[in-house]
Amino acid sequence: MGAYEYKALDLRGRTKKGVSSGDSARQIRQKLREQGLTPMNVVPISEEVASSRRSARTDGSGPVRRTRIKIGELAVITRQFATLLGAGLTVEESLSALIQQAEGHQVKSVMSGIRSQVTEGHSLADAVSRYPRSFPEIYMASVAAGEQSGNLDEVLERLADYIEARQGIQQRIGIALIYPIILTVVAVLIVTGLLTYVVPQVVKVFEDTGQDLPLLTEMLITVSQLLLKYGGWLIGLVLLTILVVFVALKNERIRFALHGTFLKLPGIRRLSRGVNTARMSRTLAIMAGSGVPLLSAMRSSEGVISNLVLRNNLNEAASEVAEGVSINRALARSGNFPPLLVQMVASGERSGRLGEMLDKAANAMEKELESRIAVLVGLFEPAMILIMGGVVLVIVLAILLPIFDLNQLIG
Repeated sequence: MGAYEYKALDLRGRTKKGVSSGDSARQIRQKLREQGLTPMNVVPISEEVASSRRSARTDGSGPVRRTRIKIGELAVITRQFATLLGAGLTVEESLSALIQQAEGHQVKSVMSGIRSQVTEGHSLADAVSRYPRSFPEIYMASVAAGEQSGNLDEVLERLADYIEARQGIQQRIGIALIYPIILTVVAVLIVTGLLTYVVPQVVKVFEDTGQDLPLLTEMLITVSQLLLKYGGWLIGLVLLTILVVFVALKNERIRFALHGTFLKLPGIRRLSRGVNTARMSRTLAIMAGSGVPLLSAMRSSEGVISNLVLRNNLNEAASEVAEGVSINRALARSGNFPPLLVQMVASGERSGRLGEMLDKAANAMEKELESRIAVLVGLFEPAMILIMGGVVLVIVLAILLPIFDLNQLIG
């Protein structure tokens, strides 16, 4: 059986594209007709197609580079793949089963391309490496190690655990940030509404009396008038600032300096370091447990670190390890890696259980990271309420002070 990409028309005349497996293009056309589709084009995913896709990938275009599997889908197919291999199926049979079970077009397209490459004699790791946007570097390196060691199903089980844990952390962080974001947006909208609608209405009353207004009221009126007169310009300025920052952050030197600042600020230092080192430790643990050589694991782990300074520190540590320095000393030399990680690595090196110690270090740092994020979110909510209350209090006082003065004059 081979993989075929097809384009067909449904009963309403809409174009349908997809990937299907069969012995020939004729069989694929028959399958499409049985599904109520009119086949227009059926093309085999052959070595020539794969070669053109590889060349397209290097120049930044082409379907291989654009195709991407979501992290949730990747976790599911990895778990299924491991289960099928553990049940005694071959890699090709497992891929065929995954293609049949897949629901999304992108998943089917990627898995069909991988199966086609495996059928033609390529290794699974080589086939997976053709889809860098769907499979992270840790996935490719671990699969290669699993094929070499003969325990591919166990490696895929570890990868599934890793992907599910990473997805779980991302979901928990996202859910935790929903309420603060909504609270901030609502607060900004309320204050803007007060300054642009309520305050001008009240000011008209004071202007008719001709009385001298308190300084706080004058300042509030000035802010309100600025928002009314230059609100559009202010929004444009904010958007322009965001654009300038976005463009500036594409410069590696600027990002490196910014990331270095993150590691020096007391509050942000532990959070930035915790996110990156937890991810790095988990990646190292997975790859070390899968039989990937230590230096290759360290080099591959650089890709999961978003902080450029820490990434550079790990690169330097890997170079020192290549020269014979122990891992714990190489990591400790920069001073940016947590002492817990350094101590656990040292214990793993002494006991010969480096993968296990890295896994424990990753668990500890992930729990600490989650608790720290929960504390920050918990502190943000009352802080935002207090700030919002303070702003509203200032606005109310600015409105009430002239009224008090007017009452005193009448009295």
